[in-house]
Amino acid sequence: MFARLTNILKGMLSLFIKDIERQNPEALLELEQENLRKQIANFNQGLAAHAGLAERLMSQVRKQETEERELHARTTAHLRAGNKSAAAQNALRLQNLARELEENRRQLAQAEETYQNLTKAREVAVAAARSKIEALKGAINDLRMKTAMAEMNEMAAGMVSTIGGSGDTLSRLHEMVEEERTKAAGRARMARDSMDMSEVNLKEAEMDALADQALADFAAKEGISLPGQEAGEAPAANRSMGGGNPQSESQ
Repeated sequence: MFARLTNILKGMLSLFIKDIERQNPEALLELEQENLRKQIANFNQGLAAHAGLAERLMSQVRKQETEERELHARTTAHLRAGNKSAAAQNALRLQNLARELEENRRQLAQAEETYQNLTKAREVAVAAARSKIEALKGAINDLRMKTAMAEMNEMAAGMVSTIGGSGDTLSRLHEMVEEERTKAAGRARMARDSMDMSEVNLKEAEMDALADQALADFAAKEGISLPGQEAGEAPAANRSMGGGNPQSESQ
């Protein structure tokens, strides 16, 4: 009984976690990127240790090659000098050293080949992982965009089906605005029709006449001929306001 309950709880927890992962794919992708970085770091540490082993083998091979040349020279020298015993000892040491040098060279070649293979495998694995991550990023962005578009389309479809209904707020507001606008237009027309324009027109004519008179006086004073008036001709308005003929002035 307890085991069955545990299985149910585990299943519910698994579903809950899976649902969270579905809702947050970016977080899951970031976690995988961090895991990849850790794996690359661990792999590089192992690769560095292997490279260190190869360097030690290479140093040992160089040392043994130098010793081999020295033993070969000493053996040759003792043998030419007639020191058979010393030459034999050096020859034996040279023989053992040659076997060790051959084994170390073989191990060094294997170590170098393994290092190259591991480096190539790392580069291929990292390139494949990065390519998959970039593809997942593009897929996630496309998912987000399509989800947003779907939500907008659903919202638009819902608005089309609900806006304009009998109890819709926007419809009521539109009706109220149109009614108030019609009332305001009617009031403006009524006020315009009831306005006495005769006095306004008379006032406008008087202002135009005064403006023309002022312009004529200014032109006469400055000796400027207005358009449509003969040069040197006194304005009619000036003659009318100038006090009549000269005889009346002398009297």
